[in-house]
Amino acid sequence: MAKSGESIVRIMPAEEIVARGGGQAERLLWPQRASFFAERAMRLRQLSRKDSATAGYLAVMADVAMAQQECLADFPDVPLPDEKTLDHARQLAIAPLGATSWTRHEAWRDCLRSLVEKLRGKVADTITPVLDKLSNLSDDELEQQADLLLSGVSKGLDVACAPFIGAALQVYWVHMITSCDPLREAEIYAAHDLDNEPTCPCCGSYPTASVTRASGSVAGQRYLSCSLCGTQWNMVRIKCSNCMGTENITYMSLDVAGPDQDESDEDAEPARNTKPATLAETCGDCGVYLKIFHTDRDPFVDPVADDLATVTLDVLLADDGKIRHGTNLMLVFSNPEPVSSPQSTQ
Repeated sequence: MAKSGESIVRIMPAEEIVARGGGQAERLLWPQRASFFAERAMRLRQLSRKDSATAGYLAVMADVAMAQQECLADFPDVPLPDEKTLDHARQLAIAPLGATSWTRHEAWRDCLRSLVEKLRGKVADTITPVLDKLSNLSDDELEQQADLLLSGVSKGLDVACAPFIGAALQVYWVHMITSCDPLREAEIYAAHDLDNEPTCPCCGSYPTASVTRASGSVAGQRYLSCSLCGTQWNMVRIKCSNCMGTENITYMSLDVAGPDQDESDEDAEPARNTKPATLAETCGDCGVYLKIFHTDRDPFVDPVADDLATVTLDVLLADDGKIRHGTNLMLVFSNPEPVSSPQSTQ
């Protein structure tokens, strides 16, 4: 049972959802190389037409995402995890492509410079000085900025350059994952307890958000989406992704929910589609939250794009003393003026 406001709504447990789906849900979902960034770009453009306050930045990030897709298609061969590395990761249940431990190849820097050139003439003139600065940074300076970004250290991080550096690093990690078949074998992650894993089992990065799926064998399942490599891992719903608590979870939204409905009632009219697609799952035990996006309420959600488009929710939750568990490598650090208080919803 999940309590929100004064209403009680039954949520099916994971076991029941799987049984209804007719099979075992996949533990890990991998990024699709042919369309991963292109689909994000489409979503960003769609969102940019809905919110004038963030339209400019979302449009820039749409251009970045399309450039990422182009760079991914042309990414050169780079060293990939060998059998020894993968076996070591399997035995110790650690991330085989650790964001802070993997020795980066210089190709990621070439990717960044290619991104910069692809963006020239497409983005607003206000972005040009940032592109110029990126072009003039030395290899050592770029590596230092990448270290800070991947380790989550803000001191010394150039926040204007960070989204573009993050974009190149995302292309690099997605390339490695989609180029190395053994890396995606289930056996490598067999010892991982995904229901109690706050960071990506593949690269060890924090998630950007979580997504509930609406079709196939993963219908009703919640997946955390990695901010770096795009891998998604299955974690049961109504559970804090930080402290793993389950007793003090509430959901907050900028929107007011529609009529309550028993989600187990398969014959009911789809009133749930009137409920917010974007929620913040907050934990009263540790004070941390992670956004959750429902694809049954909006089938086109993208964790990175929709997270960028709902930054106001982050601001309101921060004002309420909540701490964000997820991270977004393409998120601008800003403080928009609060316009309302988040509404309690389910």
